[in-house]
Amino acid sequence: MEHYIQAFVNGSKEVFRDLCNTEIKAGRAFFVTKYEFEKSWDVSGIIGLSGEVKGVVAISFKESTALKLAKNLTGIEYIFIDNNVTDVIGEIANIITGNVKNIFEKKYRVKISIPSIFKGNSHAVIWSTTNTRIISIPFSIFENQEFCLSVAMEKGVME
Repeated sequence: MEHYIQAFVNGSKEVFRDLCNTEIKAGRAFFVTKYEFEKSWDVSGIIGLSGEVKGVVAISFKESTALKLAKNLTGIEYIFIDNNVTDVIGEIANIITGNVKNIFEKKYRVKISIPSIFKGNSHAVIWSTTNTRIISIPFSIFENQEFCLSVAMEKGVME
């Protein structure tokens, strides 16, 4: 499964460059367990995968990063995370996951869910299973900000 992570990295770079008019840089991907991921976030977009590939994709941001990203996309200055900002996060999660789904469909039948958005100061994404490997990819964005894209897929499904 790990070799498919590059599709998420490449897909993220394309979406942020083409849609959000900004460059991002991927950090070193790492495995976490459901409780190891200590970073807390202010808004996360979550997409489910079903079919022959089962899992979850989560993209998480701090408030300042989400606000700047929404401004880049819409041209509007936001001062707090409102429905427009959550729509931006959901759309970014949806496009990245949809693009990777198209790559997966060369070998597997895959469906994706509509995005779910979680917001709240310093929330953490808690994964629901201990049997699934979770890969987190930190990205740097803007000058000194970051976000994280995490992928959990059932072990053995894609091997």
